[in-house]
Amino acid sequence: MIRKVLVAASVVALFSVPAFAATQYWVAKDTTTKKCSVVSTKPDGKKLTDAGTKAYTSQANAEKALKMLKDCK
Repeated sequence: MIRKVLVAASVVALFSVPAFAATQYWVAKDTTTKKCSVVSTKPDGKKLTDAGTKAYTSQANAEKALKMLKDCK
């Protein structure tokens, strides 16, 4: 019985991890236009580079960081 509960909990945890990752925002700088923006996918380093130092949990926090970053002014 306990084994079934552990297996079920593991499966639920495995499928819920991508949902938590989808709620992160990054401040990215476009390499061609040199403009910064807030994106919901991690910058790839080719077309978009990471202008900040971390991922933000809300878009509002990422917008605040965008205004404060020296590279984005």
